[in-house]
Amino acid sequence: MLTRKRYREVPPRVDYELTERSRELAPVLGELARWGYEWAWSAPRSSERVDLGAIFRLAPGLVDGSSGVSGTVDLEVSDSPSGSSATYRVTLSGASAEIAENVDDGPADAMLQGTTSAWVRALGPMGDRGGLNSSGNSTLASNLLDLLALGEGRQAAVVEHERERDLESATG
Repeated sequence: MLTRKRYREVPPRVDYELTERSRELAPVLGELARWGYEWAWSAPRSSERVDLGAIFRLAPGLVDGSSGVSGTVDLEVSDSPSGSSATYRVTLSGASAEIAENVDDGPADAMLQGTTSAWVRALGPMGDRGGLNSSGNSTLASNLLDLLALGEGRQAAVVEHERERDLESATG
């Protein structure tokens, strides 16, 4: 599933890359992630650590070709667990996507930046993107967020949230 390449450097460095066979599983993993978002999403507890990188790494499996957009988007988490910001570059090209981490290969076509909590709100059922800072090609950035966020369950979650809010107001 993975190839491992070890470099003779100090400090030691090892790169892992998906094999062709494992890349073929990306759409399956993407659909499993969508199912999990739709049926099991809940806001993280204060004791839980959210691994946004794991969500971002699903991008290749979530692209279905319907958006038809192409370009690069940098996704930056400004308060990553390492203490510094973490950047993930997603390259969209029609019906496929690739992701790389901490790439310094010139500027991307778009950039989305936010804290972990801002990303959780943006990717959750309510899709609150207000905490994210965006620059560059806003259409490209928005399309990528749509791919990463909840699928068909998003609208149902929004309707349920509005219903609960209306019920609270009425009893209130």
